[in-house]
Amino acid sequence: MREGRASPGASSGNVRGRWEVCPEAEAAKLLPFLAPGARADLQAAAVQHVLALTGAESGRQLLAGQQALLQALSELAAAPAPAPARDAARALVNLAADPSLHEPLLAADPGLPARLLGRALDPQWPWAEEAAATLANLSREPAPCAALMAALAAVEPGQSGLERLVCALCTRGYNAHAPLHYLGPLLSNLSQRPAARAFLLDPDRCVVQRLLPLIQRSDSSVRRGGVVGTLRNCCFEHRHHEWLLGPEVDILPFLLLPLAGPEDFSEEEMNRLPVDLQYLPPEKQREPDADIRKMLIEAIMLLTATAPGRQQVRDQGTYLILRELHTWEPEPDVRLACEKLIQVLIGDEPEYGMENLLEVQVPEDVERQLQQLDQEQQQQQLDREQQQLAQESRVEGTAPT
Repeated sequence: MREGRASPGASSGNVRGRWEVCPEAEAAKLLPFLAPGARADLQAAAVQHVLALTGAESGRQLLAGQQALLQALSELAAAPAPAPARDAARALVNLAADPSLHEPLLAADPGLPARLLGRALDPQWPWAEEAAATLANLSREPAPCAALMAALAAVEPGQSGLERLVCALCTRGYNAHAPLHYLGPLLSNLSQRPAARAFLLDPDRCVVQRLLPLIQRSDSSVRRGGVVGTLRNCCFEHRHHEWLLGPEVDILPFLLLPLAGPEDFSEEEMNRLPVDLQYLPPEKQREPDADIRKMLIEAIMLLTATAPGRQQVRDQGTYLILRELHTWEPEPDVRLACEKLIQVLIGDEPEYGMENLLEVQVPEDVERQLQQLDQEQQQQQLDREQQQLAQESRVEGTAPT
């Protein structure tokens, strides 16, 4: 996810040209204007120059070696008015979208994850969405994700940082100035770590139950995708499948409903479906985002890892929903995922000793191919998010100088 913005008073090409000649000298010129106490209009112009640079790979690479400038930028992103915190925060979103900038950012400001987390969870901070987007970008990589988990653990004594994050994500109007959609992908990235999944799957916390209604939130595909990604990651923990599929959580209808259309099933077929999927109205729409549909299918596939899980998924009419989805589905990769799940549901049970599909040993060459496919899908999702943010920036327009 990346913010695009034109530079005020000069083209971004001119700015980059001067930096390419002597980046250290240009950084030295900008630094006094980025410092606390600098004149507000000059500070704003300096930050906008930096923001323009972050919109292109060449500009980001030039900034990667400017530790003092990166530190000043990260401090401005959390500074109160009249500091140009919004443009500084947007510059950090762009920088964090580039994995090669993660190490320079953390080297320049090791406390950046904790500072951004504080701003993202501050109900009064107007640029909390930008802070959340930067954290979502940073947490894609293992080292920044580990730093963020440490920051969450270091929240005020007696409080859980992950609990605060979930609360902010699940509470409408938590921040009147920012929708906090990007807390969704942030939580999804964090849920790749065992400690985060242990928190999310703690039956006494009821976190999963609070996340499930967000699957239907129509205001943001970013939030929905983040929540579905989180739930999919939780489904890797097969020891919790009985609880997830049981009456205490009853996750399957929540995963199936976005995949269901307005089909009119026979009375016999209708009775096989969970109550929430019966007699859906003619205007019922499927989840419009193909990546989210695919993650929903993947989550259900994970729930079929064990023999009891497969039986429970079969017994709730999952095949019927998938059959109609496969007929409707326009995206080949989603249709393929649907076919694989259907095959698991209608195929023969695995031979003795291989009942748990998550514990079956996969040949190394096949595992490498699967990892490559997963990386390509993640890059495609990132490219789509960047295009969406670029379109939003064009609609918003350039700030006046």
